[in-house]
Amino acid sequence: MLDFPVWKRVSLWAITLLTCLAALPSIFAVANLPWPDRLIDPKVNLGLDLAGGSHILLEASADQIKHLRLESMAEDVRTRLGKANIGYGDISTEKGVVSFMVNDPAQADKAREELQTLTSGASLSGQRDWDLSVDGGRIVLTPTAAGIAQAQATAMDSATEVVRKRIDGFGTREPTIIRQGASRIVVQVPGLKDPAALKESLGQTAKLEFKLVDLTADPTLVAQGIAPAGSELLPYADPAKDGVGRLAVKRYGGVSGDQLTNAQPGNDDKTNEPIVSITFDQAGSTKFAKLTRENVGKPFAIILDGKVLSAPNIQEPILGGQARISGSFTADSAKQLATNLVSGALPVDLKVVEERSVGPDLGADSIRKGMVAMGVGTLLVVLFILVTYGRFGVYADLALVFNVLMILGVMAVFNTTLTLPGIAGFVLTIGAAVDANVLINERIREEQRRGRRAVQAVEMGYKEASRAIFDANITNVIAAALMFFFGSGPIKGFAVVLVIGIVTSVFTAVTMTRMWVAGWLRKARPTSLTI
Repeated sequence: MLDFPVWKRVSLWAITLLTCLAALPSIFAVANLPWPDRLIDPKVNLGLDLAGGSHILLEASADQIKHLRLESMAEDVRTRLGKANIGYGDISTEKGVVSFMVNDPAQADKAREELQTLTSGASLSGQRDWDLSVDGGRIVLTPTAAGIAQAQATAMDSATEVVRKRIDGFGTREPTIIRQGASRIVVQVPGLKDPAALKESLGQTAKLEFKLVDLTADPTLVAQGIAPAGSELLPYADPAKDGVGRLAVKRYGGVSGDQLTNAQPGNDDKTNEPIVSITFDQAGSTKFAKLTRENVGKPFAIILDGKVLSAPNIQEPILGGQARISGSFTADSAKQLATNLVSGALPVDLKVVEERSVGPDLGADSIRKGMVAMGVGTLLVVLFILVTYGRFGVYADLALVFNVLMILGVMAVFNTTLTLPGIAGFVLTIGAAVDANVLINERIREEQRRGRRAVQAVEMGYKEASRAIFDANITNVIAAALMFFFGSGPIKGFAVVLVIGIVTSVFTAVTMTRMWVAGWLRKARPTSLTI
């Protein structure tokens, strides 16, 4: 227990000192001291409550999710019936159901069999996502409550992940992005003072589509807002083209941008205008090549978030899976669009329903008070341990100082975020760190009272106390792990600091003090202990 060869002492000191050195940039930052640029500077990130930043609450429309689900099912029905060579009339999505007439009533049962697999879905409740009914030649698909609930949950989970990817594109550190209720997402970005660009990015659905222009549309009817059957009217994104009116495009049969693998901002070789170059995956390339090969000489619309960017003619088949998007872009908007396309389209529009900016003043005051509390608590503990245990108290106090520095160092190395509850966990860890030394020293006293010699008393004290120390701290780690996995935001911050503090306190209070005590015993060889 008290045998520490040279290699082990060197290793323990190296771990301790390197971890403490990693804490220096954070200490310099708090003290407003300059840190040399040529040195690496791992720092502890401050949460929204300490550093200030932006808080945004986003909300999705449940009605839009239902509408999109109906449109998706209508497209699936059209594809499935086309492959089965079943004739049908216009597919309607009115009144919250998908309905259509089969041209030949004798094929109604066949159509039912083809569509039956579309209704089984993947509902976690085991219920069908859709109810299918047949009345003569009329087939109606009605979404079930279980299917709607699952669709909303899936859409919000997907939207949360897309929001996370877009915020990562801003280079922010440790944002908090969590679901709230059935249709809301909370976004907290520490250090972001101006949320305008972030709001603009999150407000863009980035749903990219390529659809054929309906050349059969009557301009007079289009001007009146009447679209031909199977088509839809879409406005132009460029306000300068408002005089052109809306454009009639085919509702189905186009190519969507959900099969992109890359998007990069750039400039047009001829006009030098900002553009976005996109690349499709294998399936998307095949579909895009088929669309352009079968419609050479015809115009097709490039649509972003329901607005037409441009409608060029297809001069020749585009077989390489690459295309360019042009429009009224600036360099910044092209870059933002590229980022949004790579991160994926939002499955539903998100509206900002709450926004607030948190200034750094409150956080600075919290840090100052936290430092005062930690300083006062540390001073009182140091004095108490020193008076109570003498030389062994000195070792315990040194372990406490190293423990504080190691917590900061580990947090800086792993790029963790310190929040106000994290400061509370920090202060709590300081008090708990001394518990191990109290147990060890009291156990050594007990062994002395039993008549053991100095070395034997120290060895047995560390050996017996270590069992209780490890048992108690394993329980704390389990509790912290549960808080981390089931908590959110500040609770996670508290749990992270607590776990780091437990590990470093056991290391310093048990391993390091034992090494120091062993070194003193080898040199002094005392016959008795004053503890």
